[in-house]
Amino acid sequence: MASVNHFKGYDKISQSHLENQNPRPKTAARRSSAATTTIIVISAILLFTLVVALTLAVSMLKQPIQDNKHPVDSAESIRTVCNVTRYPESCLAALSSLNASKSGDPEAFLDLSLRISITRLSNLSSSLRSLNDLRPQPALKDCLTLFDDALSRLNDSVSATKAELGLTEEKMSDIQTWISAAMTDQDTCNDGLEEMGWTAGDEVKSQAQSFKESVSNSLAIVANMQNLEQKFGLTRH
Repeated sequence: MASVNHFKGYDKISQSHLENQNPRPKTAARRSSAATTTIIVISAILLFTLVVALTLAVSMLKQPIQDNKHPVDSAESIRTVCNVTRYPESCLAALSSLNASKSGDPEAFLDLSLRISITRLSNLSSSLRSLNDLRPQPALKDCLTLFDDALSRLNDSVSATKAELGLTEEKMSDIQTWISAAMTDQDTCNDGLEEMGWTAGDEVKSQAQSFKESVSNSLAIVANMQNLEQKFGLTRH
């Protein structure tokens, strides 16, 4: 009987020992499940962060990054245009005095430059006409005829900038031809005056130089129109 009781006691110990061992697999399973959950959460956070970063990157790329390179106000626009001319200071003074276009359109600045040239040539022509009325000279009369032709060409150039279809490459070529012809008219006038030994007064000299600078600047603007439009972020017609 003692032997039987001994085995019974052993059986109780064995069962108690097994009962104490049974929870361990459950605890390990819980730990494994928790670790898996943590990994999933961390992965989800990393994925979300990556998606947000990519979204921001794409958004930044879609922004017009070239805007910082474009003129942002009237003063900067004028400087950009005048920098391509032979007489930038004269160009700046003339366009700024008119509080030039705020639209940031090089064609508008060309139009203004041409109008300034027309005004200055008209003033010069009026001065020579007054001198010719006082003391008629064949060279002065020739200059007046040449200036009438130059004014006609410059007015044609202004009309071309206002055409319905805009300033096409063909029209730009025409404007360059007309402006060049107006400059040639002035040179021919100067040559004729020099041949006759005529000396211009200070006022006439100043008017002649002002026109020379403005018409030269107009030619430079139209000759560099495509480059200017790129700087302004505009598309060619």
